[in-house]
Amino acid sequence: MAQRERTKAKRSTARPEEASVNLNDAVQRLESRTKALELERDGLRAELEAARARIGSLEAARDKVVGKIDGMLDSLNSVVGKD
Repeated sequence: MAQRERTKAKRSTARPEEASVNLNDAVQRLESRTKALELERDGLRAELEAARARIGSLEAARDKVVGKIDGMLDSLNSVVGKD
C-alpha cells in the first residue's frame, strides 16, 4: 500500500485587534448575563421573603381559627354535659 503524504492544515489565527475585540465582546456579554442573573436573583429573593411573610400570616390566622373552634367545642361539650 502506498502511504499518502500528510500535510497539516494551517489554522487561521485572528489578528490581535480582532482577538481583543472578540474578547471585549465576550466580556461584555458575560457582564450583561451576570447583571441579568443578579436581577433575577434579587427578584426571587424578594418573592421568597413575601411568601414567607404570607405563610406567617396564614399560620397566625389558622391558629386563631383553631382556637375559636376549640372554644366552641368546649362550650358545646359543657352544654351537652349538663343534660
